[in-house]
Amino acid sequence: MANPISPFTKQQLLPQEEKLEILKQKGELFIGIPKETAYQEKRVCLTPDAVYALTSNGHRVLIEAGAGEGANFTDKDYSEAGAKITNDTAKVFACPMILKVEPPTLEQIKLINPQTILISALQIKTQSKKYFEALASKRITALAFEFIRDADGAYPAVKSLSEIAGTASVLIASELLSNANSGNGLMFGNISGVPPLEVVILGAGTVGEFAGRSALGLGANVKVFDNSITKLRRIQEHLGRPLYTSTVQPKNLTKALKRCDVVIGAVRGNNRSPIIVTEAMVEGMKKGAIIIDVSIDMGGCFETSEVTSHKKPTFIKHGVVHYCVPNIPARYSKTASVSISNIFTPYLLKIGEDGGLENSIRFDRGLKNGLYFYHGILTSKSVGEWFDLDYSDVNLLIF
Repeated sequence: MANPISPFTKQQLLPQEEKLEILKQKGELFIGIPKETAYQEKRVCLTPDAVYALTSNGHRVLIEAGAGEGANFTDKDYSEAGAKITNDTAKVFACPMILKVEPPTLEQIKLINPQTILISALQIKTQSKKYFEALASKRITALAFEFIRDADGAYPAVKSLSEIAGTASVLIASELLSNANSGNGLMFGNISGVPPLEVVILGAGTVGEFAGRSALGLGANVKVFDNSITKLRRIQEHLGRPLYTSTVQPKNLTKALKRCDVVIGAVRGNNRSPIIVTEAMVEGMKKGAIIIDVSIDMGGCFETSEVTSHKKPTFIKHGVVHYCVPNIPARYSKTASVSISNIFTPYLLKIGEDGGLENSIRFDRGLKNGLYFYHGILTSKSVGEWFDLDYSDVNLLIF
């Protein structure tokens, strides 16, 4: 009974238990993996082993029939790993979370439900304003995996694909030099009494490092050019041996190019790769020498480079064989798929543990870095400036 003097009952005046905020319970993800339709794209985001890890943790995965065929994973492999297989493309795009290697086309965005979470590459250089307007109209939350950072501040997806591209560039050069491909009939390999192949690498980043490691492992003489002394020092440390390094000086570079059998271009710029090798330098190279331009996706660092495809990967200019395929990792689709899957799977499991993407983004700055759309609001400064679109700071949207 209430005290006539006090408006509160005795019970109300007693100290109450404090109600603390309870973190959201573990969330169940429902992930859709459509079949890639982009030209010559054979990769898939998750391997059957990754699907098994997700389904074992209570998540659901819906895969379009044939999505893993390009990477030699069958529908049966996925089905046995716990995924559901469907022939209905629209059904896959209707999932609350969609995982893709290539960004979706405008037609595919029409199939996506409002408020869906999209995780894919963005490939900003190939996009149009319409793509972002379409995502905004569906209030989609989108992450670009090439922008996601790890705990060390590195970009794991870019690094993994660069490792593949670097190693692949040497393997491709080796194929092109053989008689089977009308090459000079030279072989990588330190054969007793035979002078080793001369390989020039432009750029001492991840691609350059892995190209250098593969070329040295096969017994070639390697020369690395880069304008960053720090990168040149680091590549020597990582490769564990002293090797010829130089800043990009035309005199030294021209001399090295005249003698080399293979030159690998792996120089990146902010908006486009700088042209380091002029047409005159290419003219001075040996007949039948090989140019592998790994930076062709950013315009290429050879003046003579022109984009080629996996179907017709090379052309000859000034007697020099040019290989300028922008998507080298797709040539090794299974290795690339396992590599991408290894990056995605821990993030997906963590998103589930955290109770959803919003909670993960709140606590993981590296994941937040990959966010470029949040419920239809553009959050990427680089995209906003590139396409002249309004953007908001993600930290003002997520507290």
